[in-house]
Amino acid sequence: MADPRPDDTGRERLLLPQMRLDDLLDEVQSRMATIMATRDRIHALLEAVITIGEGLELETLLRRVTEAAVTLVNARYGAIGVIGPNGELTRFIPVGVSEEQIAQIDHWPRGEGILGLLIKEPRPLRLSAITDHPESAGFPARHPEMRSFLGVPIRVRDDVFGNLYLSDKTDGDDFDEDDETLVLALATAAGVAIENAHLFEETRRRETWLDASGEITTRLLSGARTDEVLRLVARRARMMSEADLALIALPENDQERLVVQVCEGIDVTEGRGQAIDTAETLVGRVYARGEPRLADVTAHASRDAEFLRGLGLGPVLLVPFGPPERVRGVLVVGSRPGRSPFPESVQDMLFTFADHAAVALELAETRHTAERLSVLEDRDRIARDLHDIVIQRLFATAMSLMGAVNRISDRESTERVQRAVDDLDDTIRQIRSTIFELQHTNENDEENWLRAQILDVVNNSAGTLGFSPRLLLEGPIDSAVEPSIADQLLAVLQEALSNVARHARASHVGVDIRVRDEAVAVRVEDNGAGIPKQVRRSGLRNVRTRADQLGGEFETRPRDGGGTVFHWRVPLA
Repeated sequence: MADPRPDDTGRERLLLPQMRLDDLLDEVQSRMATIMATRDRIHALLEAVITIGEGLELETLLRRVTEAAVTLVNARYGAIGVIGPNGELTRFIPVGVSEEQIAQIDHWPRGEGILGLLIKEPRPLRLSAITDHPESAGFPARHPEMRSFLGVPIRVRDDVFGNLYLSDKTDGDDFDEDDETLVLALATAAGVAIENAHLFEETRRRETWLDASGEITTRLLSGARTDEVLRLVARRARMMSEADLALIALPENDQERLVVQVCEGIDVTEGRGQAIDTAETLVGRVYARGEPRLADVTAHASRDAEFLRGLGLGPVLLVPFGPPERVRGVLVVGSRPGRSPFPESVQDMLFTFADHAAVALELAETRHTAERLSVLEDRDRIARDLHDIVIQRLFATAMSLMGAVNRISDRESTERVQRAVDDLDDTIRQIRSTIFELQHTNENDEENWLRAQILDVVNNSAGTLGFSPRLLLEGPIDSAVEPSIADQLLAVLQEALSNVARHARASHVGVDIRVRDEAVAVRVEDNGAGIPKQVRRSGLRNVRTRADQLGGEFETRPRDGGGTVFHWRVPLA
C-alpha cells in the first residue's frame, strides 16, 4: 500500500482538534441553556413567592398559590384541596378548568383515590399516568381527562393544611424531579403565607368581637329594649362568623320548647317565631347540655336537624346563649350547603361572645328589675298617701258640705252645694280606682297599661270634639281586663267618640269605664242631637258584633234632657 501523501496527513491533524472544540462548544452551550433555564425557573419561583405574599385574604391567597404553581411548572391544570378535621376535602380551588366545565362535572373531588392517598400519606407524589396507579379511582363524569400528576402537601407548622395538585404539562412531558423541588419550595412558602392569613383573620375577628361586645354592653346599659339587643347580637354573630344566617332561640315558660326570637340573614321569615322541641332536636340538646356543637345538617338524615335543613343550611355552629349553669337559649349560625365548615377559632370566639352577651343581658335585666322595684315602692307610698291623707280630707270636706245643705234656705245654692258633693264623690271613686291600680299593677310596661291607652284615646278625641270629655275610671282596669278584651274595648271607645264628633253636635261628653261584678262596661253620654235616623249604622253594627263575640251586650238609647247614652258591657270570665 502506498504511503499517504504529506498534505492529507496534515489536514487530518487539523480536523481532529477542531471537531473536539465543536463538541466542547456544543456542550458549553447546552450547559449554558440549562443554567439559563434553571435561572429562569428560580426567578419564576421567587416571583411566585412574592406574589403569594401579597394580601392576607385566605381565599384569594389560595387561588394565587394555585396559579403560581401552574405557571411555575407549565402545568395545564392545578388545584388546592383544603383538608377538614375529618380528613375530607372541605374546599377545592381549581385552575385551568372553565366555568362551563365546572358546571358539567357531577361533583367536586371528595378526597378519594389518588387525592385520598395524599391525604393519608402526606408526601410528594409524581405519576406518569394517573390511571395506572392502583389507588386511582377514576374521574367523575364529564371531568376533563388528565394524564400525568404531581401532588405535594402544604404544611402550616406541623399540621397538613391541604394538598397542591398539578396535572398535564403543556409540552406533554412528565413532571420531573426539578418540578417537584420547585413545587415543594412553593408549598413551603404557601404554608407561611397561609399561617399569616389565619393570624390576620383571627385578629380581625377578635377586633370585631371586642367592638360587638362593647356595643352590646353599651346598648344594654343605656336602656335599649331586649329584643333590639338580641337582633344586634345575631347580626354581629353572623358578621363575625361570615355566616349566611344567624338566629337566637329562647325557651318558653314551660321550658319544653324553644322559640326563635331573632333571625338575621336568609329565609328570616321562615325562621322567626318557629318552635323547636328541646328533647329531640340538635338545638334542644345544645340548650340542655350547655355545650357548643359543629355539624353539617345536610348529612343528618334524622329529624333532629329538620328545622335547620328547612332554612336551607348546610354547615352550622350552635353555641349556648349563656354559661352552662344558666343557659338562656341557643345562638345558631349557619351557611348554605357546600360552604366550608366553621373553623375551631370561630367556635371558640362565638362561644365567648354569646356568653358575654348573655351575662350583659342578665345584668341589664337585673338593673331593670331593681329600677322597677324602686318604682313599685314609690307607687305603694303614693297609694298610702292618697288613701290616708287625700281621700280622708276629701271625705271630711264632703261630709261637712252635706251637713251644711240642710241649713241653706236658697234652692239654687243648695243645688250647687249638692253638685259639689257629687263631684267630690266621683273624685273619691277615681282616687280609689287609682290606688287599686297603683297597688295591683301588671307586668307590662306603663305605656301598655289599659288605663294609659284609654287616656290616650280620650285625649286624642278632644281635637275632633272641640273640648275634652269627662273621664271616670273605676275598678281594677289594668289587672282584670285581658289583652284580647282590652283591644276590643279600645276599638269600641274609639267608635263611640267618633260618632259623637261626627253626628251629635254635643258640648259635653262623659266617659265612664268601670270594672265591677266580673264585667267591664263602657258608658259614653253626650248632650247632643242624638243619632240621626238616616245615618249609616255600620260602625254600631261592628260594636254590637264585638259584644256578641265576647258574650256581652250593647245598646244605645236617648239621654234624659237630650243626647244619647252608649252602653257596652262584656264579661271578664
